[in-house]
Amino acid sequence: MKGKFITFEGCEGVGKSRQLKMLQDYLDKNNIKYYLTREPGGSQVSEQIRKVILDGKNVSMTDECEALLYAAARVQLLDEIIKPKLDNGELIFCDRFVDSSLAYQGKARGLGYQFVEKINDYALKNFMPDYTVFLNLPPEQAFLRKGGVDKTDRLELSGIDFHRKVYQGYLELAERYKDRFIVIDASGTKEQTHEKIKNALIERGII
Repeated sequence: MKGKFITFEGCEGVGKSRQLKMLQDYLDKNNIKYYLTREPGGSQVSEQIRKVILDGKNVSMTDECEALLYAAARVQLLDEIIKPKLDNGELIFCDRFVDSSLAYQGKARGLGYQFVEKINDYALKNFMPDYTVFLNLPPEQAFLRKGGVDKTDRLELSGIDFHRKVYQGYLELAERYKDRFIVIDASGTKEQTHEKIKNALIERGII
């Protein structure tokens, strides 16, 4: 029996990590088994790649290099962890996945969706999520909520125009993949957002 694969997406500072922690608490309280991972990262090799990607000192990294590093970390995580767990029938939640690459590198970096799709062909053909929870909040509001930009995070330092393009990319993806995307209005309190996410997952038989 194949498991379920659910991903979480959104702009920087939208509250994904907090919402995933609140979801964890709910799942633990209700004895629902799951596995939580993240991108880039989630495995020993992928976590090392993550450090290279996000290191604020790596200002000379090209956009193409960035996209390829994300794809490399993704393949490692898929083969080492996600595939075996899905084959075992497990429920997997992942903080970011290939939609991040499409929004960040494809749209915001200007590499184009086709380039990103080509280098992520393995993931797109074999491991598309059953559902993607998109926390919908414009970057201006997201950064205001989190208290500004993290000066050590290379992506957060990319500037507000970049993050506006990321947001636009997500909106385009949500329109393209209406059946897969669960669009959650994240403008309310963290408790309100949590309830929306929980109810959406219950309605679809995920939890």
